Amino acid sequence: MPDQTYWNDPAAREALLAAGREALARVRAMLDAQGGVVAIEPQSGAHFWGQTLGEANRLAYESFPDQWLYFCRLDDPAAEILLPTW
Repeated sequence: MPDQTYWNDPAAREALLAAGREALARVRAMLDAQGGVVAIEPQSGAHFWGQTLGEANRLAYESFPDQWLYFCRLDDPAAEILLPTW
């Protein structure tokens, strides 16, 4: 079961979003030619690219089951969300 902290604590959620944005900035150059969605585990920087949210999640879940990751559409960085992998 995923840690519920990020649902209940706005400061923790904002810190994880900030870490996700920083991790995205580090890998952005490698992904600029891609469309789709990237899932990033903010602490390690591990990232998983897919054409869809579901595909990025499926790949991320293999390494980080039931953990909170930062998801972002590459064509619209404002389209970001924190979700536990499922």
